[in-house]
Amino acid sequence: MIEREQYLKKLRLYKDKDLIKVVSGVRRCGKSTILKMFAQELLQSGVKQDQIIQINFENMAYHDLLDHVRLYEYLKNKIHNDKKTYIFLDEVQSVTDFEKVVDSVYIQKNTDVYITGSNAKFLSKDLATILTGRYIEIKMLPLSFKEFTSAFEDKLNINRIYDNYINYGSFPYAVELFKDDPSGVKDYLQNIYQTIIYKDIVAREKIKNTLILEDVIKYMFDNIGNITNPKKISDYLTANYRKVSNHTVEKYLKSLSDGFILYPVNRYDLKGKKILQSNKKYYCVDMTFGNLFSDSAKVDYGKVLENIVFLELLRRYEKIWIGKNKDYEIDFVVKKKDGALAYYQVSLTVRDEKTLKRQLRAFDNLDNYEKFLITMDTETNNHNGIIQVNVIDWLLDNQN
Repeated sequence: MIEREQYLKKLRLYKDKDLIKVVSGVRRCGKSTILKMFAQELLQSGVKQDQIIQINFENMAYHDLLDHVRLYEYLKNKIHNDKKTYIFLDEVQSVTDFEKVVDSVYIQKNTDVYITGSNAKFLSKDLATILTGRYIEIKMLPLSFKEFTSAFEDKLNINRIYDNYINYGSFPYAVELFKDDPSGVKDYLQNIYQTIIYKDIVAREKIKNTLILEDVIKYMFDNIGNITNPKKISDYLTANYRKVSNHTVEKYLKSLSDGFILYPVNRYDLKGKKILQSNKKYYCVDMTFGNLFSDSAKVDYGKVLENIVFLELLRRYEKIWIGKNKDYEIDFVVKKKDGALAYYQVSLTVRDEKTLKRQLRAFDNLDNYEKFLITMDTETNNHNGIIQVNVIDWLLDNQN
């Protein structure tokens, strides 16, 4: 089993704290597994089995508990009065009015509550209405490259492992399938994709025109890392005989973001010191989705690299923007815990002198915060304070 220490560390930190622990993330990214790992740690630390309640609402065995009243009665009868009861509710958004149940068991003496969900909307709407200030969110992603690499004993050919990472995806079980039979991974990824789209997005949002939704998705997969907006997408689809309003496109983009398929990123005007709300960029939770379902004839490895760097920055930092430096663009600007910024430029290669100058030019006249140029090139360099690093080395090192 692949260790997910980053997330276990957070669960340990908040254990027994007076907060509901909410693990959110795309389906099959490992939320259920991380709760099982943590429950196992509790048992090893001396917690008794009858102090742990684990329910996965995707399991038909718990179908009767999808009603919130029945679920509450079930939990209430199992909570101990004289010792801590640890409650794990997996994919809890499947339960009607689940937030009422979560709040009711949370306020009881000697409970520690952990829940997972595969749609961000249940946090912004369902939970926030009742549980404001009572929960902490732990945002989970599929495997980082470092976690992916840990699944392989032979690490001598790290470039081959990286190729497998971008071609077969970062979902934990896809790694196991790949090790047994790579030919089965594509079907598995298609199954994940269909489940997310039709269970977490179409059903939840009651979307009727799934053909337009699919067209919006394909457009987004073909334009990962490109500045876009609902009007631009609407105009493109209408010109290609699929008439759709700006409002509908905006709604679908929000639904895809809520389902953790896409991650929107605002632009930050570095000179004006303000966030620009229009013309965002979007990145995909796993670039294999884009490779499988886009209309593009070939893979754009530069965009794949940019997407991988974005996801890694998302693991490391809370705040990420696209930087606007007058007429130039910084691929990513991040805000560290101490308030300092750091700048990241991404390029497949900068061995061509013109490409190198173009990438470095984006850093012109910026402040003295850290600056990085991330490439697939094996060589490293220091361009007057701009640190050039190889992406594989950077992904395996959490320092920058």
